[in-house]
Amino acid sequence: MTRFRIALALLGSAATLTAGAVVPVQVVGAQPAAAADRQWVALGDSFTAGVIPAAGGAFEVPRDGCERTDRSYPQVIDRDLGSLFDLTNISCGAATIADVTETAQEPIGRHLPPVVEDPDYPFPAVPPQSAAVGPGTDMITVGIGGNTLGFAEILTKCLQLGQESGGSGTPCKDALAASLPARLDTVGKGYDRMLTVLHERAPQAKILAVGYPTIVPADTSKCRYNDPTQFGAITAGDLDWLRGDVLEPLNKAIEKSTGTQDSAAFVDLYESSKNHSVCDTGKWVEGIITAPDQISFVHPNAQGHRNASDQVEAAMLSSIG
Repeated sequence: MTRFRIALALLGSAATLTAGAVVPVQVVGAQPAAAADRQWVALGDSFTAGVIPAAGGAFEVPRDGCERTDRSYPQVIDRDLGSLFDLTNISCGAATIADVTETAQEPIGRHLPPVVEDPDYPFPAVPPQSAAVGPGTDMITVGIGGNTLGFAEILTKCLQLGQESGGSGTPCKDALAASLPARLDTVGKGYDRMLTVLHERAPQAKILAVGYPTIVPADTSKCRYNDPTQFGAITAGDLDWLRGDVLEPLNKAIEKSTGTQDSAAFVDLYESSKNHSVCDTGKWVEGIITAPDQISFVHPNAQGHRNASDQVEAAMLSSIG
């Protein structure tokens, strides 16, 4: 398996995830000392679950392969607001919008052959994340959409084409730009359906749709070509394209869908993280690798999750007055 395919496997591409045997939903996260009044369910992909070592250690026993980490933002908020909200965190690395709405997902854990063989792989399928939501749910946070867009696939293609070009031009934009409108349309339609399903399952719940943080800086001259702790071989021109035509429109698509539901609100992580991109000093998102033996493939670290928790906490507290 090439380095790029290994990285793609860690993030979890938008490859089709088939339904399998459904297992009961597990409640994870530390329980507060006293029972909280409000039931909160955290849904999402790897940007919610944590997944990478720079976002803490995976803590579930037994493991389910979703790789939730103890410094991911749901767990940080649980420590901050555990007396107010009783957390059920079922976010899962590699999840798509469909995996939240209706599809059983087969988690990959840390199984990255031939480099790493996860001793617990394969993992049983987990139910659609919406199965954890019900009439008694008061708060839902959901961070999803990147895998439905195919961000991992796009990023991998940009790495490969940038290496072939020697760092010049916009080879990834040239190859993939025509596919973006359809990809974004798929995200918008899927998100609309997901919000409808969540509202139907939990009519009284407030839904907070969590966007994605700043990943690529406005000034891409900060990014060093062929530096794997940043964006590796992706060209400067393609980084501009990724920021302006892929990531920012993804957030806009999520925000637009959120605006169609009275019970939903958008939580913006982009503005608060603008000076903490992959290429900034004090980064809140790791690059392709964090260290020689740690593939991070552009995921938030603990500082990024701390910022996300600050933004999401504020929205949660505002929603309850």
